Amino acid sequence: MKPTNTCFNPNCQSCSRLANFLSEVKIKYPNYYALPVAPFGDKNAQVLIVGLAPGMHGANATGRPFTGDYAGILLYQALYDFGYSNQAIATTIDDGLQLTNARITNAVKCLPPQNKPTGAEIQQCNHFLQAEINTLPTPAVILALGGIAHNAVLKAHNLTLSHMKFGHNVVHKLPEGRYLIDSYHTSRYNMNTKRLTAPMFTQVFTQIAALLAS
Repeated sequence: MKPTNTCFNPNCQSCSRLANFLSEVKIKYPNYYALPVAPFGDKNAQVLIVGLAPGMHGANATGRPFTGDYAGILLYQALYDFGYSNQAIATTIDDGLQLTNARITNAVKCLPPQNKPTGAEIQQCNHFLQAEINTLPTPAVILALGGIAHNAVLKAHNLTLSHMKFGHNVVHKLPEGRYLIDSYHTSRYNMNTKRLTAPMFTQVFTQIAALLAS
């Protein structure tokens, strides 16, 4: 399944720092995708997963969120285990992977230097996330991977950042029949330090299933 272009501009260059960095990356890695990365998955999904930004050698290389890098291993395994995906491994954009009732996006669509977008870049990209959230059916669950994704979801709902505090496996009720559930990011660092474990992530997806069934 190719990435959906809903609420997305593949030619966006609104953030000059990010646009210039992608140009530099493309020169260094000519075979990399090195463009804004589109959301991926079911356009009618009830589950929207929001990450931080494309990884240098993952989504930035392959052109699909959480594909080809360590951060996608646990995520795609969980999606498969809970029936949202037809396979547990995501390697390339043409590997045959399809999502059902789930879609994956990022708070920032372009690879940032050192994987650290600025506040202004997060804000600039937020209107894409807001438009995408507004396409969700009712009920819907948004899974935020990490604090930046959590804050971006709040901004997309015009809520203050103090309105709901980030907390792993904590559920927040949003407007329009949506729920926000948080998880520590599936990064290599978090997995290696045991800040996030596979059983902890399974609990998050169990909670998502319960919310959709309620």
